[in-house]
Amino acid sequence: MKLLLLACLSPKTGNNTTAERIRSHIESAGHTCELRDAAAFQSSAEVADLISRHPPFEGALAIHLFRAGSLLLDIQVPFGVIFGGTDINEDVKVEQKRVVMERVLLKARFAVAFTDKLKEEAKLFLLSQSCKIYVQPQGIQTEVSEKFCWTEFLRSSEWHRENPLNVLVVIGPRIDPVFSVEVEAVVKKTAGVFLAGARSQRELHAAMKRCFTVVNSSVSEGMSAAILEAMDLGVPVLARDIPGNAAVVHHESTGLLYSSPQEFLHQSQRLLSDRELRERLVRNGKVYVEEHHGLGQERETYQRLVDTLLSA
Repeated sequence: MKLLLLACLSPKTGNNTTAERIRSHIESAGHTCELRDAAAFQSSAEVADLISRHPPFEGALAIHLFRAGSLLLDIQVPFGVIFGGTDINEDVKVEQKRVVMERVLLKARFAVAFTDKLKEEAKLFLLSQSCKIYVQPQGIQTEVSEKFCWTEFLRSSEWHRENPLNVLVVIGPRIDPVFSVEVEAVVKKTAGVFLAGARSQRELHAAMKRCFTVVNSSVSEGMSAAILEAMDLGVPVLARDIPGNAAVVHHESTGLLYSSPQEFLHQSQRLLSDRELRERLVRNGKVYVEEHHGLGQERETYQRLVDTLLSA
């Protein structure tokens, strides 16, 4: 079966990594899966034209109901969709987007949510048949590069010299140009905070391994792969207390949650001073990922769902 997989493919992002992983699951079952960036298309008509070219695609998948799923509304082959956090956390608040997402969900053969919470939110905000929404957490596999070096971040600052552990390194690509400029301006005048830019997944994992903790400060998440990767690598997680994070970070068991700057500082200090707490979080986090986020179950789920497209 020849499949099209549409997703937002900004380099070295979680979306890109997730899309590549799902494509590998599909192709390991003997199918052909062509990955395309949703941003490359201006309309659903363009995707419909691509689908019909020879040899034609026999099915399609999209990650994010609005950004990518909306581009599948005019195709004549069966398709499935995968929720991203933005779908339920943000897009449903905009009536025009919500209506489009309902149309996508109605036409889709199946939908995948990363958590039970996301499925419940979809049932609440979208006119959907809950029986077509499957829950499948992200599968995690970590690989550490031995070439990554921190030297470039260890700039001279009094604050860093007093306590080398008090350094915040922000790693990631510049997605929003305006916001990126704001962040860079703040970082330039803040001692002990450094921007690392985008890194390959293996370099990112190497950076995580050298950290005292991995912080997730997002205000909107579906399921953070970075959190799960940190757990798998044996690094404690400190995350903002939002539904997407709380679904995988169980406070004081698999990680720590915070809701304010003051609480962030308090929880950070606990990690620094309480070795028993840190060891418990590392141990429980590793077990949690192994039990709930294995690649095998994720692979089996997507291969089974793709088979439903064959029977259309």
